[in-house]
Amino acid sequence: MKMRYPLLVVSILSLSASAFAGPECTKAPKSEWMSESAMKQRIADEGYVVEKFKTTDGNCYEIYGKDKDGKKVEIYFNPIDGTIVKEKRG
Repeated sequence: MKMRYPLLVVSILSLSASAFAGPECTKAPKSEWMSESAMKQRIADEGYVVEKFKTTDGNCYEIYGKDKDGKKVEIYFNPIDGTIVKEKRG
């Protein structure tokens, strides 16, 4: 029974990590991406207030902030064209 416990823990942790993984936005090289400053400007022009901006492991631009109505958002953008790939409001 002792031998199964480490395997169980590893299995649970790997499933948990995949459950919280963000989307995969692009496989294109960063040379084809919109610059961070251009993306931040586009996001601001759409009425979002950015509290945190980052690049994810899934090659997305991700923001945490508020929309034009002041509601909290977490949004993943495709860095090539700026489209929204996934968003969470609340």
